[in-house]
Parts: sequence; structure tokens; C-alpha cells
Amino acid sequence: MSKSVQKLRGLTGMKDILPGESAQWEQLEHTVRTWLASYGYRNMRAPVLEFTQLFARGIGEVTDIVEKEMYSFTDSLNGDKLTMRPEFTAGLVRSAIEHNLLYDRPHRVYSIGPVFRHERPQRGRYRQFHQIDVEALGFAGPDVDAELIIMLARLWRILGLNDVRLEINSLGQPAERAAHREALIAYLEQHKDILDEEAQRRMYSNPLRVLDTKNPAMQDMANQAPKLFDYLEADSLAHYHAVCARLDDAGIAYTLNPRMVRGLDYYNLTVFEWVTDRLGAQGTVCGGGRYDGLIEVLGGKPAPAVGFAIGMERLLDLVSQGQQQLAVPECQVYMIHQGDQAQRQAMSLAEKLRDQGVNVIVHAGSSGFKSQFKRADASGAMVAVILGESELEQQQASVKWLRADDAERPQESIAFDQLATYLQSKV
Repeated sequence: MSKSVQKLRGLTGMKDILPGESAQWEQLEHTVRTWLASYGYRNMRAPVLEFTQLFARGIGEVTDIVEKEMYSFTDSLNGDKLTMRPEFTAGLVRSAIEHNLLYDRPHRVYSIGPVFRHERPQRGRYRQFHQIDVEALGFAGPDVDAELIIMLARLWRILGLNDVRLEINSLGQPAERAAHREALIAYLEQHKDILDEEAQRRMYSNPLRVLDTKNPAMQDMANQAPKLFDYLEADSLAHYHAVCARLDDAGIAYTLNPRMVRGLDYYNLTVFEWVTDRLGAQGTVCGGGRYDGLIEVLGGKPAPAVGFAIGMERLLDLVSQGQQQLAVPECQVYMIHQGDQAQRQAMSLAEKLRDQGVNVIVHAGSSGFKSQFKRADASGAMVAVILGESELEQQQASVKWLRADDAERPQESIAFDQLATYLQSKV
């Protein structure tokens, strides 16, 4: 007697998406691609694996992502240090530089796919999760910042989301951030006694991130800290107000959140988040901002850029709340047959139906009519096409409607050579 084989399981925080659920993903992806095309955005795809240095330089050495969350390893074949992408922007910018994408003109691009971070899994946060990433490369003006936000407002309307709210801020320019940084460090030094270990570690290397604390004991201190917005000069304020004016024109409500930060030197001017109260602790559905310094940081000719990323799991969670999840049919027509010749005829007719754009499943193997009808009903098909001995003799298929609205319709006999045309117009 053989020993039982231990059942393998998936990795923690990396979720299987099964066929019924994946249909909802496909529907969302189709909606998103159509929405992006309406604004002139084109698909761009970069590898999942990149050199670790790309993310260390592109995201920043002193960040949680680089310090604690990246899936990195040394390639045993050649010793390269590689990382599975924790976000899209660095890889897309690297690709744009490498292929001289901005040589002739700016580009609007997007990517959809998985990213990887070693975090503690919880609702809305996984170790493999998926993002919709949108980048406007080579555009400097506040009009494109506003367009990205207006685009997102349209997406929420398309998806029927009416309780996602917008928060915005401006990070100004490097000189303004330097003046604010100096004041912020001095302020934090005065409150060292209430800073937790993480804040004390970041106080000099990345003080802006201290303001992003979730520690309840530090909230009052963070709220009273010097605000970067108060250090903005005329040009930065003009850019911010120009963005706001266009949002006002579009009728989009927003709130200034002076504590919203990115904490990296190449981020500048506009930053924004769309947030909700319906997802628990992980309330940010979309985050974006301008990063005019990143292309130069990664070795390209200086060029402006702005973009955003949407967490797909969180977005699907929002869309599905309060909605009945309807089963997506596996096919439109299910072919039922009895006997070898009938099965061969069913396969031939199915190809003709597919030529007409009809989705068809031919029952696999041999089973009784009762079990085949049960499987046809479970498939969600609108129609069962039945082929038995009498149908072969008469060269006619029996057509039975399966769904509730049509189930009372009498069974019909349709000649084999007319079946494809008949069903193409009915299903």
C-alpha cells in the first residue's frame, strides 16, 4: 500500500482566483481598458523581474518597500541581484529610458498586472496583488495632473462608486522641501520623547514619512508639525491652484490633506489619493502624483512625469459590495449527444457555430442524456443542442432553451446546415 502524498498548498498572501471569480476580473479589466483608451492611453508591458538596484534607486533605499517588503534574490546562474516588481512605475520608466520612448514626443501609457510585497496579509492587502498603473510621461503642466484626477472620477461613475473621496496636496519643489525638511527635523527633535522606534529611525533619513504615522500616540504631534504646504512659493502655489481650478470646472470635490506625503526627493508638486471608508484599514483605492525627478534619477534625460496606481483587489471589493454577483455563463450553447457518430457531428456543428461568434461547449466523453442536461444547465448556457440517433437520421438538431424566460418554449428541430445561422441570431 502506497504512502499518502501530502497535499500542497498555496503561499500565504498569494490568492488563487478561480474561474467564477476571474470572470469579474475580466469584466473590470475590459471596462478599464475601454476607459483608458477614451483618454488616449496605450498599453505598455515591462517584465516582472528587474535588477534590484532599479527599485532601490527608483523607490528609495530608506523606504519600507525596499528595506522590508521586496521579494529579492540572487540569480544562482549568474549572481545577478533580482527583485520581483513591488510597483510598476520604476520598471516602466526604465523601459522608456532604455528604448528612447520620449525622444520624439510625450506618451500616455498604462499597465495591468501583479506586483509583489512581503506584507502581513489582511483584507485589501496581499503579498501578490494587482494594480492598474497609469503614467503620463513627458507632460509638465497642471492640466495633465487634473486630467488624471478627472479620468478617475469618470471611472468611479462608470463603476457606480459614489463614496470615494479625493484628497490632494502639493509637495512643491526641492528647495521648498529642503526648507521644510530642516524645520520638520527641528520640530521632531523637540518631540523625541513621544516618537516611536520607527519614527526615530526615520527622523533624519526620511522625516516626511514620520508624518504618515498610524501610531495613535503620535497623531497630535504629527498634526501640529510644520506643513510643507506653508513653505510653497509662487510657482508651486500657481501649479496647485491651476490643478484645483480644473477640478472645480469639472465639478469634482476635494480636500487639501497637508499630511499626504511621498517622502522621496524626485516627487514634486501634485500628489493625490482617492479614499473610502468601506474597506477598513486599507482605505486608499488609488494613489498618484507628479515625479518630475525620477527619469533623471534612473539615468534618463530630465523629463516630467505624473501617474497613479489603483489596487485591483480593493477596487473589486468596492464594486462587489451591495451587488449580487451574477454567475457568468461558461458558454452560450451546450452540445448534448448520444453515440460516437453523434459526438463527431456535434464537434463539426460546434465549429460552424464558433465561426458565427457563438461560444459552445461540446459535452466531453459519453454520458446519459440526464447527466448531460444537468451539466448543460450548470454551464449557464442559454441553449442545449441535442444530437441522438433520430437527429442523425433526419439531419436535424433538436434545440432546447434552458433559461427561465425561455424554458417554456417548445423544443425545435433545425436542419444541420441552418443551425449556425439560426442560433447566431438568437443567442
